[in-house]
Parts: sequence; structure tokens; C-alpha cells
Amino acid sequence: MADSIMYQEDGFVVLENDQPEQLMSRTELLNKLEKVVTNATDLPRDVAQNKTMKAQAEYLLENYCEFNPDENSYLQWYVVRWEKK
Repeated sequence: MADSIMYQEDGFVVLENDQPEQLMSRTELLNKLEKVVTNATDLPRDVAQNKTMKAQAEYLLENYCEFNPDENSYLQWYVVRWEKK
């Protein structure tokens, strides 16, 4: 059986073109994804079937780890756990 710690998330590492690596909370990433969804011209069908931008952003967060809003840009996110020393 998998250890439950594998399903814990403290935040996300976010990578996008022409930007330094960023650490974001779930709320910050959802806000960013809402903006991306708002400006995207061609959403994947499974994302677009969600009725609100918030639902689309949540679907992206839970089911994808990369989204390319257009041919010249990318956005990737990975779950991280913070470790205190």
C-alpha cells in the first residue's frame, strides 16, 4: 500500500518561459491558471467542458502538469513538500 505522504502537497514549483522558477501555494497557482484559462484561445476538450473558469483551472491543476496556452509559451507545475531544517 502506498504511503499517505505521497499524496500530501505543500505547494508547487512553477516553470514558465522567460521566467525564473517560482514556488506557489495551491491558491496562487489556481489564480494563475484562471488567468491562463481566461486568455487561452484553444482549451483541450476535457478542460473546456467545465462550465466556469474556476472549475477549468481546478481541473487543470488536478489532471495536468503542463499547459501550453499558445505555441510560444508553456506553463508547468509540480507538487512539492516543504522540508524544515
